[in-house]
Amino acid sequence: MVCGHLLGQPIRCGSTLSSADFGVRLPVGLAVMHLAPPSPHAVARLRAERLARASKPFLARGGIKGLRCTGCRLVPSHCMCDVRPRLSPRAGMCLLMADIESLKPSNTGWLVADVVAATFAFGWARTQTDPALLALLADPQWQPYVVFPGEYAAPARVVHAVQVASAASAQHPLFILLDGTWDEARKMFRKSPYLDRFPVLSLSPSQHSRYRLRRSRRDDHFCTSEVAALCLDLAGEARAAQTLDAYLDIYTHHYLQAKQQLPVEIEGSAYLRWRSLGLTV
Repeated sequence: MVCGHLLGQPIRCGSTLSSADFGVRLPVGLAVMHLAPPSPHAVARLRAERLARASKPFLARGGIKGLRCTGCRLVPSHCMCDVRPRLSPRAGMCLLMADIESLKPSNTGWLVADVVAATFAFGWARTQTDPALLALLADPQWQPYVVFPGEYAAPARVVHAVQVASAASAQHPLFILLDGTWDEARKMFRKSPYLDRFPVLSLSPSQHSRYRLRRSRRDDHFCTSEVAALCLDLAGEARAAQTLDAYLDIYTHHYLQAKQQLPVEIEGSAYLRWRSLGLTV
């Protein structure tokens, strides 16, 4: 599988590249690089479906220019496929994604799907609902929670904790995350009647968001992967929560370094935290 091209030559996932392969000095950060083959998860599949329906190429505003690795959405020089963890917490994630959200390189729902094995992703539309989504919400193995600020829901629906699942539990929490801009998320919450029967999980984080890939009008807004990490922690999945939280830092570092044409700092704070959790580079 080809992840991209460099200097006119195809870059195959799983290959190791060096300057000798091209006969020239490679760009900053690309002296040696390993591209791991991507494993298409739910968000990757949704993105592919959305691209297939597009009438013109999607151009991200203010993002990294050039071809990207299909496994991590970064330019090949800053590919982080080798870092990708894969955990199987008992909790699941259901991402309802606004129309073009899956196409945006700054989207962090992709990171949730990277880390949490039981991640499901669906495109949201006001006039139609994916039958697979309805089937998932009706699956008796899951207890769905709509994750949204409690001030927008009827008080009787609002909860602030979830039942921690064990291996013997009949049901496991399924966190429904409305993935889009704040205005899009509010619209999804208001105009999705099939969600009305589920409790609304209202989070009360003590820290501010560390997300730096988009601007937010409010300090109390968190990106999708940060919300997912908070949910995992509530569900008793501390290891998965810490991993996802640190994985966002890794992605943010790679993304911003690539945007500024700077090399990845393996000894920087993001990777120091990553290794402190016992995770490999």
